[in-house]
Amino acid sequence: MGRLPPRDGNDQLAWTASDLTAQVLSVLPGLVAYLDPERRYLYANPSYQRWMVAEPEDMIGRTVADVLGAERYAMVEEDMDKAFAGTESHFERYIPFDDHERYVSGSYTPDHAPDGSVRGVIVMVVDITERHELELQLKESQSRFEGAFEHASIGMALVRPDGGFMQVNGVLGRMLGHTAAILVTKTFQEITHPDDLAADLQLLGELIAGERESYQMEKRYFHRDGHTVHTMLSVSLVRDVEGDPMYFVSQIQDISERKAAEAALFHERELAQVTLKSIGDAVITTDLELRITSLNPIAEAMTGWTHADALGKPMDDVFRIRDVDTGEAADNPLRAAIKGNVIVGLASDTALIHLNGFDSPIEDSAAPIHDNSGRVIGGVLVFHDVSETRALAMKMAHLASHDTLTGLPNRNVLHARMEQAIAAALPRHRRVAALFIDIDHFKQVNDVLGHKAGDRLLKAVAQLIRSEIGDDDMVSRLGGDEFVVMLPHVDNAAHAVGVAERLLERVNEAVSTESADLSVNFSIGISLCPDDATDAENLIHNADTAMYEAKQQGRNGYRMFSTNMRHRGAAHAAIEVALRKALVRNELSVQYQPKVDVRTGWIVGAEALLRWIVDGEEVYSPEEFIPIAEEAGLIVMIGEWVLRRACEQAEKWRAVYKRVPISVNVSAVQFQHTRFFETLTSVLDDTGLPPALLELELTERMVMSGHGHVPDLLQRIKKLGVKLSLDDFGTGYCSLSYLKHFPIDTLKIDRAFIRDIGADHQSTTITGAIVALAHSLDKSVVAEGVETTDQAQYLLAAGCPIMQGFLYGMPMPPAEFAELLAAADDSMDEYF
Repeated sequence: MGRLPPRDGNDQLAWTASDLTAQVLSVLPGLVAYLDPERRYLYANPSYQRWMVAEPEDMIGRTVADVLGAERYAMVEEDMDKAFAGTESHFERYIPFDDHERYVSGSYTPDHAPDGSVRGVIVMVVDITERHELELQLKESQSRFEGAFEHASIGMALVRPDGGFMQVNGVLGRMLGHTAAILVTKTFQEITHPDDLAADLQLLGELIAGERESYQMEKRYFHRDGHTVHTMLSVSLVRDVEGDPMYFVSQIQDISERKAAEAALFHERELAQVTLKSIGDAVITTDLELRITSLNPIAEAMTGWTHADALGKPMDDVFRIRDVDTGEAADNPLRAAIKGNVIVGLASDTALIHLNGFDSPIEDSAAPIHDNSGRVIGGVLVFHDVSETRALAMKMAHLASHDTLTGLPNRNVLHARMEQAIAAALPRHRRVAALFIDIDHFKQVNDVLGHKAGDRLLKAVAQLIRSEIGDDDMVSRLGGDEFVVMLPHVDNAAHAVGVAERLLERVNEAVSTESADLSVNFSIGISLCPDDATDAENLIHNADTAMYEAKQQGRNGYRMFSTNMRHRGAAHAAIEVALRKALVRNELSVQYQPKVDVRTGWIVGAEALLRWIVDGEEVYSPEEFIPIAEEAGLIVMIGEWVLRRACEQAEKWRAVYKRVPISVNVSAVQFQHTRFFETLTSVLDDTGLPPALLELELTERMVMSGHGHVPDLLQRIKKLGVKLSLDDFGTGYCSLSYLKHFPIDTLKIDRAFIRDIGADHQSTTITGAIVALAHSLDKSVVAEGVETTDQAQYLLAAGCPIMQGFLYGMPMPPAEFAELLAAADDSMDEYF
């Protein structure tokens, strides 16, 4: 270590340091030096000296320019000037040495005297060459990654653990119809087909849990324009140094063309299979070694071998033939056809020997089967019976392709002929129509009159439809009460509509159910090719969708398919996915609407109403999500939860406000469940609510739809002490003769009649009639949907004092309803 030379007089700066300081400076790997105002070295630690390849005595007292040399001094002079001017400066740069170059980070720090002047500069330099090279390598690696990511031939995405896109490449954006800027605002859940979401989330969960390193699956996404994109998805997980998930790396390959090709191949194979099963000739195929690869139904009937038993067997074991005249075994023509690569006919007077021993004279031809390159890969033998046994084979083939009850072609034949009709119509710019027909309330016929009557009805419907369509048209029974009519030559939609209207008009005239209480109607859905679909599967599916819409619109009518119906189907799927999540997140709640005796103003009960509300906003209305819950098999669980929650709440109120009767709506699916009564008794036992304080609200259709067990179930519920209410009375089809015998306590007048009181004469008359009917049958009556004082005054005058509706209170959370009860505590006690 050097020492400062003495200055003048007593103002002498001595460059001394404690032993500890000197020791620390001496072992520092970085360079440390001190310069006086003349830029002479007053101190340089050993590292500095080693870098400069100079001894202390060669550096101390010398100037920086002298020690570094002109070239290196020019590189640091500007930063050094700033330090001697009083400003600290920092730098990073390459510094050349005799035989190498180093990348350094350093600083020049001014050392201020008490008077503020700069009396020296402290120099600190650290060699960061290795770190700098690592940073350059990292940048290069990142650049390579970015290039590979962006220019990959498949879609690439980095996805956060919550599903949000962090980064996507252009291929993925083009694949899904979005820009990268839009995609990074979305989550993969938003654009995933609902049917694939659960499997994807399951695999992601296993990936995060460490149960797998990556996964691959076929997955469907929604394109921005709404169509489905089929992809092959590969996902791996990147974790941080502590093992926590950072992001997923997703590789997404568009396989839509492959899936379309697979579907086309599947349709071709299905068409070939249906054709083989439907034709009147027997067909056997073999490989090059003449081992059986397939038999159609006619070949099975004529040989006595099933397809499964014959598969892989030598041809001569299955197709045994002999000369009729000599009785000797005949040569199999397929052997010569394959060997010579030609078509060979069977010799005349040849008989086929059945597995059971009898024989039948046949005619046939044999031909080789080729692959795409023209090589022979097997053979096909086509033959038919020329004796009376042919009729038996034809009958068996007919049974395989037709409905046994009605004699109509089955689904396979329908698909095959519809594909043929479409193939013929499209080049000629003609249309093909599909009418999907469903018998309304067919279940009632079976329940009321028995299955034999149901079978007679199906036969009558089949006969009616056949009589109302043309010779070129076709009707098929798909199963149950579902029929499809194919019109292969349609000029426009009006043609198909005319057939539907004729069927709707004729059905009641031509079909009898042997019961005055039941009538037969159709719901019909219509779709056209090529307007709605260009293949049989989707044409039938779209007609089915339109038929469902016809049922939703009240039945006994028809609907033409539209793309909006498909969108509603997707919307239904989205609601189902959201509903399943809502159940996990406990987003459903029960609200309560007061029932009021308008003569006294007292609250005399509450109706429990299911709501889906998040952060004060209704996500979906009950009319939207309850039918979907029924279709998805969730309504039984949800209904039990609502019933239990309502009974628990009523019991809490009873402990404070004496009695608060509670009414709960019951879904038809829930009511018809085999364990509904056991569930009801269990809820009452668990909650302690007296049965007399519970009322179940049923619809007319529920009461009338199950004649086998419903009356008994209603009686059991009544004996339990639970009250029964008939909801939406007047809108269904309840027979008054049945109503007289059912243990119903209350009739609820539907809000549709209440709304039009005074404005519509019929609604006013019907409302008065319902009130009078209830009194005559000694039943209570409640008006729902009361919103105006005029409505309330009419109802009170008509003899209906119990009302509910917005005029008396909206559905509200339990706490708000409790406030109403608290205000009327004494009145409630007096009323009951």
